[in-house]
Amino acid sequence: MITNGEIASLLGELAALTALAEGSNQSFRVRAYERAARTAEAMAEPLAAMAERDIAAIRGFGKGTARMIAELVETGSITRLERLREAFPPEFVELTRIPGVGPKTALALREHLRIEGVADLQEALARGAVREVPGLGVKSEENLSRAISRLGIGGKERRTPIADAVRVARGITAALGSVEGVTRAEAMGSLRRFRESVGDIDVLVVSDGDPGAVVDRFVSLPVVREVVAYGARTSAILSSAGIQVDVRVVRPDQLGAASVYFTGSKAHNVALRQRALDRGWSLNEYALTEQATGRVIASASEEDVYRALGLAWIPPELREDTGELELAERGALPDLAAEEDLRGDLHVHTDMSGDGREPLEAMLAGAAARRYEYVAITDHGEDLVINGVSRDELAAQRAAIDRLRAVHAGMTVLQGCELNIAPDGSIDYDAQFLSGLDWGVASVHSHFDLDRRRQTDRIATAMHDPAVNVIGHLTGRRIGRRPGIDLDVDAVLAAAEESGCAIEINCHLDRLDAPASLLRRARGSGVVFLISTDAHDTRELGNMCWGIRAARRGWVERDRIANTWPAERFLAWAAAKRS
Repeated sequence: MITNGEIASLLGELAALTALAEGSNQSFRVRAYERAARTAEAMAEPLAAMAERDIAAIRGFGKGTARMIAELVETGSITRLERLREAFPPEFVELTRIPGVGPKTALALREHLRIEGVADLQEALARGAVREVPGLGVKSEENLSRAISRLGIGGKERRTPIADAVRVARGITAALGSVEGVTRAEAMGSLRRFRESVGDIDVLVVSDGDPGAVVDRFVSLPVVREVVAYGARTSAILSSAGIQVDVRVVRPDQLGAASVYFTGSKAHNVALRQRALDRGWSLNEYALTEQATGRVIASASEEDVYRALGLAWIPPELREDTGELELAERGALPDLAAEEDLRGDLHVHTDMSGDGREPLEAMLAGAAARRYEYVAITDHGEDLVINGVSRDELAAQRAAIDRLRAVHAGMTVLQGCELNIAPDGSIDYDAQFLSGLDWGVASVHSHFDLDRRRQTDRIATAMHDPAVNVIGHLTGRRIGRRPGIDLDVDAVLAAAEESGCAIEINCHLDRLDAPASLLRRARGSGVVFLISTDAHDTRELGNMCWGIRAARRGWVERDRIANTWPAERFLAWAAAKRS
């Protein structure tokens, strides 16, 4: 039976392709499919077991979407989606990852220059042909060339942003996890190590049943565009989005060795195998064994494998052979945070922001359901076009928050604002008005092309403003779609430490900002971080799991994450910055 995860993945793909077909990311149909994908992913009851009329009655679905889901369950495909896949192959869809190439521009490039992918666009840019497309010009050519270079797309190795890879992997692991005899199905490789982009997706399936049933289910999934390899325990496909997915089926007693092997990285595994060889042992995807006798030393769990090699278990996010093995040998790995350590969320929007989707009452109830000790409501500042909130609206929200504090007596509710950082580092509103707020997030939402010195000064100026507690999504990047602003990282970290301003680790999978490279650069400093969801609806409050993993990949220790602190310590720290 097709799973909700598969349905959500296909609806997400349908939304993206519909945006191309209609030349807009904001059409009613696109938003409807996106909403339906979110609804399907959040549902516990299997949609495949429901009647079409019952699906249509669920908030978040409509009659048209319900009809498509019923078609998918009955036939294994969606006619509209198949037509769109044929019209817009993965190479063409990749164009829309380039800043400045939205659906409308991509269609214009195809119509006027027969451009079908990034390689075609690069060739057209080289001969100066893009400037002849209506609506574009010489400046557009310069911007597109720079964007392609900074994003690193169009090379021989095609990499997929983590948000897209997670969506595909979730659908596949959900489907394979439902096969009889399967006890576990999990993404491995660079996705488990939480790299921001992946070359392909590796899925490990643990089964005490027939491995052939797993492989047969895998190659018959709706997401499959082409079967690349087919075997008894291993197979590979090319997905409709152009991502290669490899699946390996192992027995339960092989799980530990297989997880280590297929998680990588290559350099980490080479170092582990050398440790094994030094002991006269052999380590492969099946077991750690004695070379002379073949006796199995460890295989069932990762902890067993690492322990046998004289190491503490190493979190997957650290496995890059950048010092983690030496620390594991000494029992000195960093004290990393887990999701249950987080006591609050300090970047939460409501429908008062133009892009928020749920009211204040729902967002506070969602935070309380997660047993948070504190939460900050941070709707957009007035200077953000369309989505900004006026002073009068913030005043009305303040009164509403005061009323709701009695409802959520066990949780401190802060009224804050996501302020916009202007090119000179100034922020929305005046100092007197800002002093009436409890919290301030300041973020870059415009002027992404300033030079390094100006961007660095801009951020440092905002950090020193007493109304700013934390810089949100520091670089402003969208992974695989928009490069971050150019910053002098060392100068920014020094300004953060000097000013006492925290740096956010934004939980959205297409942001994960500040990047892990910057987080690692901050090791040994006094810079404080916050893991925040930047949630625009209650479902996104669950994105904390991604922020935690980003922090782990950046080697950020638990006590340097301010929202792991008890309420008394956190609130005193927040108030001190504002004074």
